[in-house]
Amino acid sequence: MQLNISGHHLDITDAIKQHSEEKLAKIKHHFDHVININMILEVAKDVNIAEATIHVSGADLFAKAESNDMYASIDQMVNKLDTQVKKHKEKLNDHRKN
Repeated sequence: MQLNISGHHLDITDAIKQHSEEKLAKIKHHFDHVININMILEVAKDVNIAEATIHVSGADLFAKAESNDMYASIDQMVNKLDTQVKKHKEKLNDHRKN
């Protein structure tokens, strides 16, 4: 799994990078076929925005979250992605049974 983290109007600190990697490991735990993750962290006025695109076998999944805290934004975004990955995995399994 390749992880690319970039920041807009924000310096990516080691703490933010480590937090992101730990949270994204949860997605890797649920679905092994994650090829690439592009994450963009942005600060716009008082809002911290975290968005990510995951390239998995058969689909591209996208999620975006906003909050006052960057760590909370990352957590919300990862939860959204995790839900999408689970749904994608169920679709793959359902198609194989038919």
